[in-house]
Amino acid sequence: MLSHNQIWEALDRLAERHELTPSGLARRAGLDPTSFNKSKRLSADGRLRWPSTESIAKVLDATGASMEQFMAFMRPDAGLSKQPAGQQENAFPPQGSSIPLLGFAQAGAGGFFDDGGFPAGQGWDVVEFPAAPSQKAGVYALEVQGESMMPLYRDGDVLIVEPGAQVRRNDRVVVRTNEGEVMAKVLLRQSPRSIELLSLNPEHPNRTLELSDVDWIARIIWASQ
Repeated sequence: MLSHNQIWEALDRLAERHELTPSGLARRAGLDPTSFNKSKRLSADGRLRWPSTESIAKVLDATGASMEQFMAFMRPDAGLSKQPAGQQENAFPPQGSSIPLLGFAQAGAGGFFDDGGFPAGQGWDVVEFPAAPSQKAGVYALEVQGESMMPLYRDGDVLIVEPGAQVRRNDRVVVRTNEGEVMAKVLLRQSPRSIELLSLNPEHPNRTLELSDVDWIARIIWASQ
């Protein structure tokens, strides 16, 4: 599981690599200059504030870094030393390992998951996820299909999800119903009996589901766009 500190430290290290302050990095990415200020990383009541995947995607585009390179900065030993001669700038040794990749249609079909919401069986397509096996236990990837999650997620985007993780209000989640419907939404509210979900696409309605109708719910921890 990626931690709040890891994400912010990676942004700080990426800024330093490009000889920028956090504000300078935000400006280069076309964001509000205060977006990455340390004062913005906690709310007034002490809750953790996380940078959005859209903000990180803009930073990667503005700096030319890949997701793998960004996530390498999350390692505790990630330094800012000058690259050896002949090594490409911002290149990092591979740290990833393979995780299963499913399409949303596969996720909706029966027989592909165990009771905990983890992919069952073998023979999946795979993608590289740049985290140590001890940090990624159980995560897998879902490939967005269609336009129902526009404008946030587009056809072909890959969502990294973590089943079994604790979900909180305003988390982005993937939900599968007992009838095989799979959807990516924002968790608005959860009670002992139901969940309320906000649609990512304004053209699609919000949903309220009885927990008895939910097969599993997995938190989205990363989006590759």
